[in-house]
Amino acid sequence: MRADRLVSLVLLLRQRGRMSAATLARELEVSTRTVLRDIEALSAAGVPVYAERGRHGGFALLPSFQTELTGLNHDEALALLVAGSRRGAQAFGLGSALASAMLKVVDALPEGYRDTAAGAAQRLLIDPETDLLSRRVVAEEVPDIVVAEIRRAVFAGHKLRIHYAAVDQAPKWRTVDPIGLVTVREQGYLLATRSGVDRTYRLSRVLAAEELHEPAQRPEQVDLGRAWQERSTRFRTGGDQVVVLVRVNPARREDLVGTALAVRAEETDADGWLRLDVTFQDSRHAEWALWQLATNAEALAPQWLRTSLRNRAVAIATRYSGSS
Repeated sequence: MRADRLVSLVLLLRQRGRMSAATLARELEVSTRTVLRDIEALSAAGVPVYAERGRHGGFALLPSFQTELTGLNHDEALALLVAGSRRGAQAFGLGSALASAMLKVVDALPEGYRDTAAGAAQRLLIDPETDLLSRRVVAEEVPDIVVAEIRRAVFAGHKLRIHYAAVDQAPKWRTVDPIGLVTVREQGYLLATRSGVDRTYRLSRVLAAEELHEPAQRPEQVDLGRAWQERSTRFRTGGDQVVVLVRVNPARREDLVGTALAVRAEETDADGWLRLDVTFQDSRHAEWALWQLATNAEALAPQWLRTSLRNRAVAIATRYSGSS
């Protein structure tokens, strides 16, 4: 890992020129002390890196220095294959590999193309962390050591032990046959089988993972898109799902539909509001979705949902009825 970091350090200095130790530390996700040790190691190896002191000082390479250290390692090549979504790379624990790979790709470009590409890249922003209303997109955090172990088992075709915390259950160990990894809306999933039965595990709920030496029982070829679609269909049509009759302001229809599993029926009332039969994953999902819409929606049925929403509203009103 240190060798990859040293290569990245050299490429950063080649592409950006003089950089401070603090800036290098942020880019490489290490401490400033580690950067200084790496600079010493590069100097000892004959790389012409020098320091400039002062307010605008930092480290730089001699202008004539060239390097051919642009070969991609396995993880970096894999990161580029999923680079259509940078967050997809993050979900699979490949964020740092993607950053390192992109440095190598840029460094391999002819000098004229490199400058053009760098200028164009400054004009593009993909998937910012907040939207226009400053709502932050929260990606699920999965420890790199956990997702790396899962990734190795998936690629090697080995069985996998995971310490998994299912909803409303105590965490326990499971041995599964991994099939593939999927990322959807900032959430990563492991598709697997357990005792021959399809299983889908959310990566953020995997507390620990261990690749086993035993070969996984799985087909040689897999169509992940089709497998995901089949599991999504089973998910939408099974379990503790509830159907809710809702009146919603047309301006907020997409907000409602975007949180639901399916819309079974829809019509327009005389006042212009929409009346929909909507399916939710369970009672908690239904209550949460309707609560987000406040007075822009009304649950007409079932009665238990109306009562639950009313009780929550009364509790909030009571809390704020007096002075602070």
